[in-house]
Amino acid sequence: MTQPRSCPFCGAALAVRARFCPTCGRALSPPGVPEIAVAVPQRVQLEDEMLDLRALINVVESGVRYWQQQLASADTVTREQAASALEDLSKILHSLSQQIALGRTSVRITSRLPALRSYGHGCPACGQGNRSGAKFCQRCGTLLSGALAKEPTMLAPPPLRFQIAARSDIGRMRRINQDMVATAELPLADGSVAQLCLVADGMGGAKAGELASSIAAAQVAQQLSQAIGRAPATDAAWEEALRSAALAANKAVYRESRADPDHQGMGTTLTVALIHGQRLYLASVGDTRAYLINARGVTVDDARVAQLTSDHSLVARLVDIGQITAEQARTHPQRNMLYRSIGTDPSVEVDTRTEQIDAGDVILLCSDGLFGHVRDDELARVVIEQDNPERACITLIDLANRRGGSDNISVVIIRVER
Repeated sequence: MTQPRSCPFCGAALAVRARFCPTCGRALSPPGVPEIAVAVPQRVQLEDEMLDLRALINVVESGVRYWQQQLASADTVTREQAASALEDLSKILHSLSQQIALGRTSVRITSRLPALRSYGHGCPACGQGNRSGAKFCQRCGTLLSGALAKEPTMLAPPPLRFQIAARSDIGRMRRINQDMVATAELPLADGSVAQLCLVADGMGGAKAGELASSIAAAQVAQQLSQAIGRAPATDAAWEEALRSAALAANKAVYRESRADPDHQGMGTTLTVALIHGQRLYLASVGDTRAYLINARGVTVDDARVAQLTSDHSLVARLVDIGQITAEQARTHPQRNMLYRSIGTDPSVEVDTRTEQIDAGDVILLCSDGLFGHVRDDELARVVIEQDNPERACITLIDLANRRGGSDNISVVIIRVER
């Protein structure tokens, strides 16, 4: 049996062939090669939206050490890739060091997520803001006949219906699909139904990543079916139910990784969408994404696509602080280095969000195997032009595969209609 492996820097359990520690982010020498101990922070921490520049430098330096080792490879392509990666990382280190030399020790994380819809049409009955042109109030259902309506008519808005499709593809470079997609209808005690959709992208050697994503998906579905049987009364309560489900998934994956030496260090990303009525509730950990797409525009500048989740990855933070561009991040050698994932630590921070949805909206969930090859504007164009979610999923996966298919590709599309 393979001997358990642990990180020489922080002691965290590792997958047998792990190249980076999932806890502290340090580069690891191959099994059997002596390690040189260097003190580093336990992990890159984000607190109060501030990022410690020295912690970021430690993570970037771990990438430098890894690519320095790859320069000794007998493979020419690997050596060329290593040289290019080292050149990029050295520029980043120089820039970060300059900021520290100037006395700057931390930076505030800027949100790259665009501001979503504005609701400037007030309801005469309850005062809730609504989108321009809305016929019914999104809160109380009042028929909106204009800003000067004297006798508001209380009518229930027509119910929403959803066309949902989900697909996952192994891609062209992987031997196993470690992604997991799932959709389900969760019945509530009041007779209504909540739509559950999720994408998880597993990490770990052998089949450990596949196991991690499947455990997470099963735990989320089980926990939510129990937690929302009686519909939560507030958005905060819905978000708390999602957060608790994600934490239960983290606990289950972590417990399995500690119980079996072959599964040590496994983990998964996770993005969960839960729809009830006209509300979309999201929970996310890692870099699987959720998008909101609408042909009429979803932001104040009429952009047709908005990313609803934040990537918990090194390159996302580098983009946030202006060290690299979003386009450079697409091909950055450290783009898969996460600082937050399900199952790699005993506990995890979960992002949650609530968004109002309406007819014409499309919600898209996907793994990095898709958005790593297909730009946001291309995602939007495909789902807007293709009104069949199943065919849209196939089109997007084919496009990612034509551009290399370097990872597993998973996508869930939810089309909102009256």
